[in-house]
Amino acid sequence: MLEMPSFHAIAAMVVTIAMFVGFVRGRMSIEIISLLTIAVIAVGLYFFPLEGTKEVDGLELAFGGFGHPALITICALMVMGRGLVVTGALEPAAHFLERVFKMNLQLGLLVSLLIAFVFSMFVNNTPVLVLMIPIFVALAQRGAMPVSKTLIPLNAASLLGGLATTIGTSTNILVVSIAVDLGMPEMGVFHFTPIVLMASLVALPYLWLVMPRMLPDNSVADASERRRFHTRLRVAGDSSMIGEEVSAILPRLPTDIRFHDELAGPIQPQQRIHISGTHEALEDAVRVLKGELAPSWVLDRIRRESSARSLDILVVEMTVTADSRLINRTLPTSGIADLHGVAVLGIHRPERLIGERDQYSEGGDLRIAEGDVLLVMGLPEDVQVFARSDSLLMLEGARELPRKSKALLSAVIMGVAVFTASVGIFPIAISALAGAILMFLTGCVKFDRVGRALSGQVIVLVAASIAIGRIIDDSGAAAWLGQMMGYGLQFLPPAAVVAAVMLFVTVLTNFASNATAATVGTPIAFSIAKQLGLPAEPLVLAVLFGCNLCYATPIAYQTNMLIMGEGGYQFKDYIRTGVPLVLIMVVSLSFLLAVNYGM
Repeated sequence: MLEMPSFHAIAAMVVTIAMFVGFVRGRMSIEIISLLTIAVIAVGLYFFPLEGTKEVDGLELAFGGFGHPALITICALMVMGRGLVVTGALEPAAHFLERVFKMNLQLGLLVSLLIAFVFSMFVNNTPVLVLMIPIFVALAQRGAMPVSKTLIPLNAASLLGGLATTIGTSTNILVVSIAVDLGMPEMGVFHFTPIVLMASLVALPYLWLVMPRMLPDNSVADASERRRFHTRLRVAGDSSMIGEEVSAILPRLPTDIRFHDELAGPIQPQQRIHISGTHEALEDAVRVLKGELAPSWVLDRIRRESSARSLDILVVEMTVTADSRLINRTLPTSGIADLHGVAVLGIHRPERLIGERDQYSEGGDLRIAEGDVLLVMGLPEDVQVFARSDSLLMLEGARELPRKSKALLSAVIMGVAVFTASVGIFPIAISALAGAILMFLTGCVKFDRVGRALSGQVIVLVAASIAIGRIIDDSGAAAWLGQMMGYGLQFLPPAAVVAAVMLFVTVLTNFASNATAATVGTPIAFSIAKQLGLPAEPLVLAVLFGCNLCYATPIAYQTNMLIMGEGGYQFKDYIRTGVPLVLIMVVSLSFLLAVNYGM
């Protein structure tokens, strides 16, 4: 006879459902709902403690998530991801995928999904996703698919890959270990890989073709005009483009780039070419042509001082006011570099005015006029002095250039952290935390900029999810749900039993935690197999698979929360895209298990 759940178990289930409903309705922010959930658990357990505990134990359970290794791991991974971005360490990988995306957006997404899937079979999917998130953020900024349409599919692909081997996730290892303790033979690394690969043949097309269409475009619309800057590109002596015609190199340049000179013959060393484009397009043109947008001596000086003084290089847009001394001067005659040690990379002027002949000097350089926007590069102090001295108005949106001198170092730090975690030398929490500390100590990430790497929304959501997982487990709610399920399964055919066990664990893992689902679900599955006279292995595999089908909520797995801030996702985005994927995987995996084990 199934007993009624305890008061605490009922309360735990009610709080979990209330939090879920609050997230889905979206009337309050995720941060508020998460903090309210923690507060309800803390106050409730203080006045009504769990059996055998004290009032203060409830406070530790409610607030323990803020010091939990999972939260520390996520924050450390965010910091390391920030280090890769600000040092430009991922630019080569981003350029490769950018070329694939330029060939075809769908092809680029498919290649990316397959990379995430394959790597996650052998390396913990968390560091794999950490490596790929900054790449896709950079690709979105370069005009590829919006990051909000790629991160959830990418995360799902990494989770699918982690499902395929016993070493793919820590949850797999946990389930297999519990099963061995219960008397089952140990499973090899690829014991169930064929089953997962066959199911993935059904799931991957959904991730590739359907899921991105179900996700919103959360790109932040730029309210201001995308300014085009006119400049003279100086072709370096070692450029691979020397000797080629402009028509031959155009396909390799960004589509935003325009040539304003009538160039006759091949490109020559040190040639100055009048081009225009957005700042990002000009940077790409510099990379392709191996040129410079300003005199090399001032650029070299800025970089040397930046390295010597450990200062970031800024790129700022400045408007020329009516009383500026620069009006009617050209960049070569302005003396800006000599006086202030900054470099002007380009000049923006409305296209309707740019063609007027009297605006150019005899040498073909554009004369600076009131209202022009200058693209200025320099150290923070020099940029401020230049703006004050020459009556310029600094616009919002200044950005820091990547600290490329630290690129290799940040890549090595991340690589060592990923390697030591993936092969089990250190837990992911220790390797990630050590990597984040090294990022700080080596200057890859600066202490005063760490706030840009962390998401407050993710932090409180992780803390709330950990508290929910603990109260569901400690209150006995998870065990009671398992017992209730065991009573009902005796009337179902074997294949349906497998599907029901998998679905139960899937629901549990999406609202509690993988570890809770594994520790509760594995003994239940083993017990059900004995009661119904079924082989234990397919039911244990149903638990293992269900623990990894954590696509439907952001609190189900740490990578779900890791992408939440970057993609600008809401709770309903996970439900909308994750529930169909869960159903696809439950049906396909249950069918394959039943066929494979003759059930």
